[in-house]
Amino acid sequence: MTDAPRLSVAPMMDWTDRHCRMLHRQMSHRTLLYTEMVTAPALVRGGARHLLAFSTGEQPVALQLGGSEPDELAQAARMGADEGYGEINLNVGCPSDRVQSGCFGAILMKTPHLVADCVSAMIAAVPRTVEVTVKCRIGVDDQVAEEALPQFLTLVRTAGVRRVQIHARKAWLDGLSPKQNRDVPPLDYPLVYRMKAAFPDLHISLNGGIATLDAAAAHLAQRVDGVMIGRAAYHQPFDILGDADRCIFADDRPTLDRAGVVAAMEPYIAAHLAAGGRLHQVTRHMLGLFAGQPGARAWRRVLSYGASDRTAGLEVLRAGLAGVADAERKETCEIL
Repeated sequence: MTDAPRLSVAPMMDWTDRHCRMLHRQMSHRTLLYTEMVTAPALVRGGARHLLAFSTGEQPVALQLGGSEPDELAQAARMGADEGYGEINLNVGCPSDRVQSGCFGAILMKTPHLVADCVSAMIAAVPRTVEVTVKCRIGVDDQVAEEALPQFLTLVRTAGVRRVQIHARKAWLDGLSPKQNRDVPPLDYPLVYRMKAAFPDLHISLNGGIATLDAAAAHLAQRVDGVMIGRAAYHQPFDILGDADRCIFADDRPTLDRAGVVAAMEPYIAAHLAAGGRLHQVTRHMLGLFAGQPGARAWRRVLSYGASDRTAGLEVLRAGLAGVADAERKETCEIL
């Protein structure tokens, strides 16, 4: 793995599919992208290997797995490695009821020895060139995070894990919805900073409540190794990724503007349509591309309504761009 973990986009169910990742890649060469969580049972017992599909144009990209059975996770990790993923990540952070009922996700924070067994089996199943990593919370329910988190990190480090992404909130498995678990439990960034000081050999990325590149840079200045951004990277993708290579990676290669990102997506979308796909499957991830810009509302309206038609094609994108251009001209005239 390169230095991509310095900035990454969090795995998000129903959002970070292959179309979303291709969009994000147009804005940043360097940021590490993650798949949606794929469950090990779906791969091993359900034969759903198609869920692993990705394009080489998305690299660097990592696969996130959900599960709690070491042998099954080992088989799923091997499948991911065979498909070409350079990182296999174990989800120990998702608090949804569906995940809890499968005995994986954040509930595994209560059984750190089982997590250690899982990652040990996964590491043994993949080539040395493939990293096995863990995404976790600082704790769950009534755990004392200052005690539970270092115990957890010690066990997964002993099992062979060298990179961890920590969402700096507890998860409350009873009483809070998944949405509330993203906002209600207080953030404890200093605890994650202390974990980096206590475990200097671990690569630790900080996740949770980070909404700007300036905030990401401020956390990196606190000596964490990486920053993982979730919802902001989805809803305002250009604000996060459009300047990420320069600000986070000191990479001065030319980057695309928003209209250039749309143009760069056209060949990908055309191929998707030619293969029988629908336009909205891609453009639903593009609604926030012009967030905060003149014409953003027109862009969202055109894509939301136009892309829903079964016969919709690239003309919808071009109509959306025309709406943005009209709004920009009107604003310029008003200023003059």
